[in-house]
Formats: sequence, C-alpha cells, structure tokens
Amino acid sequence: MSSNFLFATWSGGGAVPPTLSVARALRERGHGVRVLADRSLHDEVAATGAEPVAWTTAPQGDTTDPVKDILKDFEARTPMGAFARLRDRLVCGPAADFARDTLAELHARSADVLVTDFSLLGTVTAGEAAGIPVAGLGTTLYPFATPGAPPFGPGLKPATGALGRVRDRVLTTLTTKPWAKGLPALNAARVANGLAPLDSVMDAFGRVDRFLVLSPRALDYPSRRFPSYVRHVGPRLDDPAWVGELELPEGDAPLALASLSSTFMDQRALLQRIAEALGTLPVRGLLTTGPAVDPATVPAPGNVLVTAAAPHSAALSHAAVTVTHAGHGTVVKSLAAGVPLVCMPLGRDQGEVARRVDLAGAGITVGKGASPRTIARAVEKVLHDPSYRREARRLADEIAAETATDRAVAELEALAERAGRGDSVISKG
Repeated sequence: MSSNFLFATWSGGGAVPPTLSVARALRERGHGVRVLADRSLHDEVAATGAEPVAWTTAPQGDTTDPVKDILKDFEARTPMGAFARLRDRLVCGPAADFARDTLAELHARSADVLVTDFSLLGTVTAGEAAGIPVAGLGTTLYPFATPGAPPFGPGLKPATGALGRVRDRVLTTLTTKPWAKGLPALNAARVANGLAPLDSVMDAFGRVDRFLVLSPRALDYPSRRFPSYVRHVGPRLDDPAWVGELELPEGDAPLALASLSSTFMDQRALLQRIAEALGTLPVRGLLTTGPAVDPATVPAPGNVLVTAAAPHSAALSHAAVTVTHAGHGTVVKSLAAGVPLVCMPLGRDQGEVARRVDLAGAGITVGKGASPRTIARAVEKVLHDPSYRREARRLADEIAAETATDRAVAELEALAERAGRGDSVISKG
C-alpha cells in the first residue's frame, strides 16, 4: 500500500544527495513524495521523481554561490563563530518560519510521515504539532554525545581510563552549552504551535520517532551506544544529478581522485596546492572543483585533469587514492569502493570523519594548510603502504553488507504502516 511522505531539506551541500536518494527510492516504490526545499534545489528534487515545494517564509539559500549561502560559515574566524551561524541562521533562529511553512504544507495536503534533515528543528516542531511520525535524517556520523565516544566536534581519540572519562564529561558540557542561546527562539516556535517549551536544545533533537543515520556503522566507534530511536541504515552512494559524464586523464598511471567541498569553503588555494602536489608524482590526477569553484581558476600540471564535476562512484572504480576534505559523502563512496584516503579537513564535521578514517587505518590526515610537498608525501605513503588499501577494502565489505537492503526505506515504510494503523511508535523525548 502506498503512503505519502513529506520531506524537508535545505541547500546544505553534501547533505542533499543522500536525502534525495531516500526520496527517490520511496518514489520508485510507488509512494507519494513531496520535498520542501530551497528553490535552488528544485531541479534536483524533480530529477528524483518527487514533487518540489518551496519554502515561503523560511530562509532560501544556495550553497554553490557564496553570496546566496545562508550560513556563510566560510566568513567565520573561529569554529565557535561557524557554530553560532549554524545555530542562529538555520537550526534555532528561524525555527518559527520553518515550522510555519511545514504546517502550512501539511494542512494543505496531509502526509503519513514527515522526513526531515535533523538540523531543521522548526520542521521537527511542526511534525510534533501536527501529530504525525517524524523521522530525522542524519547524513553524516551521529553528531551528539553518547556513552562510549568522545564529544563530537574536536576530533578526539576515544577516552581511556578515568581521566579520559572526565575529559569527555567536561568537554560534553562545554560543547553543548553554546546551544543555550538558541533555546528562546526554538521555544517561541514550540509555544506558538501549542507545544510545551523544552529545557534544552539538545532535547529537541530527540523529539523524533526515528533518527536515521545515513552512515556506515562500521565507520563509527565500536563501543558507542546510541539512543533507542537511532537506527544506522547505511550510507547512500548515489551521485548528485549534476555530475555529468566521466572523463579520465590519459595514461595508465595510478589514478588519484581529488575533491573538496561541493559548497564554497574558500578552498581554491587548497585545490591549487593539491594539483601542484599531484604534478610531482607518477599518477594521473582527476581534480573536481565542484559547482562553487570555477575549474578555470585552478591551473594544473599536464598529468592533472581539472573539471567542475565527475561521477565519483564511476571514477572510484579506477582510483588508487582519494584526496579530500573528508566530507562524509566523498569518504563513504571512497571506502565503499575500497579506495584509501588522504584527508584534509576544512571544518564542519570533517575533522570527525577524518578521525574515523585514521582510526580505521584506511587513510591519513594532513592539515588544510599543508604544502604541496607535504601533500605529495601523504599521497605517496597511502599509495605505497598496502595496509591502507587493505583496511579500505575491509570497510568496503562491511558497507556492502549494510547496503544490501535499503534499510532507510524499510524504516520509513514501517513508520507509515504503524501510523496508518494508529499505533504509537515511541514516546518522543
């Protein structure tokens, strides 16, 4: 029996393709799917077969254009400044606007399940107010504090011993405290929609019936314990609709795929240094700049092909190494193909993703300010030490097992079925 799903997302770069992959899969199974999204995403939404619906009062953005980016976190001088932009411009500040638009769409046309980017707490509020099941989508590693893992953000190694546990408790308090400034705006949205205020923003992230983690469980800490409503459903490995056809550099030398963020993170200079590094090695370099950087602004040596985009899933079947900012999408696609990595985190969740790659033995991390010579040495190390490829292939086997069935679709269909029967799912909060 078909159901109706309302998705809610925003122009969040790497978070968009996995979200729309789930929407596409539901549509292909005959369900009705609408997607509340920024107008800049409507062509991508339509390509999945889902119906795009525009936000009307919530913020509109385009992360491929720095002028239109909602967050502009590339302007922040510190990680705390970048976090404040996320809190105030997306998660909490416009919560009332996101709630208003979501409820308007639900009142106009009902849905059996609301599926939302977990960071849009305004849409979570709307789903709770409407009394329908809400599934939050996490398109990277689970980002909240849990037993068995260090606090998310600093990219720390897991704690050992009593001092390590004290470290985690202290840092968890310090990393969650800044959310308090977003609580008044969030609670105003809740009260305006007939809901009780919450004691913390952290509580709001748990007001979902399911939190679906679109990330390999094998990439996270084995000792980590998660809330009962969290489900690891495996990564989405689809390429975005805009990537085009694959063109490979000429020759038969090992292929190094280099790719940084699909959004603007002031990365042109780093792309240039990566191109220079690959130019000193006996490799073929395929460097994709993404839609935020003009490939013509990145001069490259003769063994490096610079292009705006390429289907990474196809390119990775030829690749021997990936050089990346450690965006979750690029990392999991590389690991799914058994390709080891050189990670150069630029910000956001990338330090955490790089840390997991390091600990898995599937790659190494160098600083974003590294010289071409340092980058080249890191690439050589990964290419010449077989342990990195061996561990990447181990993770590829685990990812293949996780993605053999579409667990995300199964979880969402189960929510819709229970809602149709009038069954409760879990108690929120």
